[in-house]
Amino acid sequence: MKRLAILTIILLFSAAWSAAQPQGTGWEASDKVFGATGKDLPGDVHRYGWPRSDLHVTVGGVAVAPALALGSWAGFKKTGNGDEAMTMGDLVLLGSEVDPVIGELQGAGFEILAIHNHLIGETPRVIYVHFYGHGDPAALAKTLKAALAKTKTPAPGTPAAKPTPAEEKAFEKLQDALGHKGTMAGTVLQVGVARAEPIKDGGMEVPASMGMNNPMNFQTVGERIATTGDFVLIADEVNPVAKELRVHGIAVTALHSHMLRETPRLFFMHFWGVDTPEKIAEGLKAALSRIATK
Repeated sequence: MKRLAILTIILLFSAAWSAAQPQGTGWEASDKVFGATGKDLPGDVHRYGWPRSDLHVTVGGVAVAPALALGSWAGFKKTGNGDEAMTMGDLVLLGSEVDPVIGELQGAGFEILAIHNHLIGETPRVIYVHFYGHGDPAALAKTLKAALAKTKTPAPGTPAAKPTPAEEKAFEKLQDALGHKGTMAGTVLQVGVARAEPIKDGGMEVPASMGMNNPMNFQTVGERIATTGDFVLIADEVNPVAKELRVHGIAVTALHSHMLRETPRLFFMHFWGVDTPEKIAEGLKAALSRIATK
């Protein structure tokens, strides 16, 4: 009985000690490859970001902040088949970087989903390469790290500056008028609105946090707001949304695919606008009203 009591105490202590230990996220191997901890997002997505802070891009005299439209990223998600994962995202590249990056990705078995513009009239010209890969998370991370090494993409640096009180006021005004709240990435406000229906690729659901959430980004330009992003649309929504944007002074800058085998079939409409917080919010709200969202 004494031995049984001692054994029980040991087991209880062991269980309590184990419960007190920090639990792994399952992404330690890929975090180690990148030398940075990814961000856990809804939908069991683990996301990494690499802002192109080395690029000094302007559109119509507006200096584009990296978080506004120059953020390379990759989202990782477990497939349910052991430790296997899939990754999707896009890389922000100069023209001279496109072919070396594609060669690195395809050489490791990644699929290239799209190569195109998101902006119009930017200097220097920027190209976006969308990709897909699946397999061991660490192997996927090594491929992406090798692809990034073909570019001048800097490692994530010091925390970005915070918005001024005037910028915060402008963003509050915009969010109130838009009817949706966002989060700050430095001095850039980022808002996402998910589609109503589930989106699948190859039979696997793609969460909103993997680029399916109608992303809208905002930065202040004096007393005005610059906005860019893309709407995730089914075919019947494309022209109604384009019309709403143009009527409200927001330019449509691209219309294309980001995936190859998605269900339902989707089109991604990119936009650019600069105006008062109220007018920008009015235009984007009108466009959202033409989309089936949650």
